Amino acid sequence: MTIRVGVFGAGGRMGSTVCRAVVADPDLQLVAAVDPLHAGIDLRGVTGADLRGLQVSPDVESLARAEAQVAVDFTHVDAARANLAWCAANGIHAVVGTSGFTPADYEELATRFTRSNCFVAPNFAIGAVLMMRFAELAAPYFETAEIIELHHDQKVDAPSGTAMHTAERMAARSPDWADDPTTKVVAEGARGARGPGGIRVHSVRLRGLVAHQEVLLGTAGQSLSIRHDSYDRASFMPGVVLAVKAVASHPGVTVGLDALLDI
Repeated sequence: MTIRVGVFGAGGRMGSTVCRAVVADPDLQLVAAVDPLHAGIDLRGVTGADLRGLQVSPDVESLARAEAQVAVDFTHVDAARANLAWCAANGIHAVVGTSGFTPADYEELATRFTRSNCFVAPNFAIGAVLMMRFAELAAPYFETAEIIELHHDQKVDAPSGTAMHTAERMAARSPDWADDPTTKVVAEGARGARGPGGIRVHSVRLRGLVAHQEVLLGTAGQSLSIRHDSYDRASFMPGVVLAVKAVASHPGVTVGLDALLDI
């Protein structure tokens, strides 16, 4: 059965990439696209497919009119909160790649999504999910660790959701990390942010990048580097499509693409 999909933020880079991925999959049908900043854009120009004049709408109600079953959100956290509240109230499943949600946000989503389900992933690249899993497995065998995340110069939150989720998982597996030896800070912020478990997290914002992360672990006489690079937003699409197809069978709120992978 074909799944009817709507996309929030359809005029943005990630949103337009999601639209193309939905159109390319024979099991999915793009029926609505919402983006107040890009309203009126003909989706033929976004996807390269003949969608019978389907245009980007400024109105979230267009998803209901189109009978969308799943909505995909890659916007920013303030907009996503409102979009997800609407999806929950209207019984539409949600797949979310927007970062910046707090523990309180997840608690609220769990109370809202009773008629439909919500799937949130800090990162939809399958390679990034494996990177986090490998870092989690390695954590108990090392005494020090730091995370460096690098993103494009339009990303507004720092550190990234992927970096914080990685640190959380590492700290859960190994709560004992060596103290930071720094006693003199020459430039404020040079040692990065103190993340979960005291693991230092460093954020780079650089034009030309997409999404990259390196986890550095060290102990006596050795170090381990685990790195993932997304060079194109297409790297996220297999994970997005997988989540769109699976969200209906995962009740409530699910966090992390690894819930759908056998790892």
